[in-house]
Amino acid sequence: MKINENTLLEGHRVVLVPYNAEHVPRYHEWMKSPELQQLTASEPLTLEQEYDMQRSWREDNDKCTFIILDKQRWADASNEEEQCMVGDVNIFLTDPTDPSLAELEIMIAEPSHRGQGIGKEVTRMMMCYGVTKLGVRKFQAKIGLDNQISVAMFKKLHFQEVSVCKVFKEVTLELTVDESSLRKLQDDVAHMKERDYRQTHSNRHELLSQ
Repeated sequence: MKINENTLLEGHRVVLVPYNAEHVPRYHEWMKSPELQQLTASEPLTLEQEYDMQRSWREDNDKCTFIILDKQRWADASNEEEQCMVGDVNIFLTDPTDPSLAELEIMIAEPSHRGQGIGKEVTRMMMCYGVTKLGVRKFQAKIGLDNQISVAMFKKLHFQEVSVCKVFKEVTLELTVDESSLRKLQDDVAHMKERDYRQTHSNRHELLSQ
């Protein structure tokens, strides 16, 4: 989607930025991992195919992607964004007849950043963005049956298990955002700041002090 091409979302421990060509080499290295291929149900791509995928995600109207950056590393302007990458998060508008329904995916690719609550913070930030900017009212998460850590995280965020597909070995969880859950979500991400991504490359320290 182009809606987020100039959007940066700043949280407590992470910064979410648009998925750009400069991020592709690191992403490509991640996806060589058999573990990540299994967890994301992905096939390995060539580097050129990965660049094509990045361009597709930027142009398509049904995909919204952010790269997850380690905020502490990113705060040091001497670090390139690629050095700060820890994962990605996506919203897919899966039903052309119902734009309020979206599938949510998150990947913490760097093992050193797992188990620290980053996934939960990113998921809440992305849900809030989906509700307020994209009009999403129901989120789905499709997770491999082997990935019990992710299943447990989504359940902690009040997603409910709605089906299990033994053929694809995945479980589908859902959350409908009503008035009550929206207020709770907004409270949980009250610290989140939305900034103009174009201004961040040279002004990281100034932005973090605001």
